[in-house]
Amino acid sequence: MRSVSAVLSRKGGKVASVLPSTPVADALQIMADKNIGSVVVMENDQYLGIMTERDYSRKVILKGKNSADTTVSEIMSSDLPSVKPSDTIDHCMQLMTHQNIRYMPVFDSGKLAGIISMSDVVKETILAQKDTIDHLQNYIQS
Repeated sequence: MRSVSAVLSRKGGKVASVLPSTPVADALQIMADKNIGSVVVMENDQYLGIMTERDYSRKVILKGKNSADTTVSEIMSSDLPSVKPSDTIDHCMQLMTHQNIRYMPVFDSGKLAGIISMSDVVKETILAQKDTIDHLQNYIQS
């Protein structure tokens, strides 16, 4: 069974982060520049939450707020479940599906180790299935 650590080692644990006082417009620009759907909100090396495209659409656009005047801390998600590097991809899939979320922080010994996305989970599941198919084909051919 594949684990979260496999995803982090493939994609790396480096995350894009912003301060809680960062204007939402600036965070969105970082997300656009890096072609990512979320940024981690950190202060003094302490994880505070995640701001996602969903947070922006639901808490800024739909409420008629201004992206330049609204700070990341006003709209970030801070109540997301988290996982450990040793957790399985299946566990992540269950949590993300049950909670209807697309991003989840990964903590190792209380320190942020990275972010895992639904896309990461799906890719890892596909890789595992491909490995199983390859193994079965090799078995049949031998």
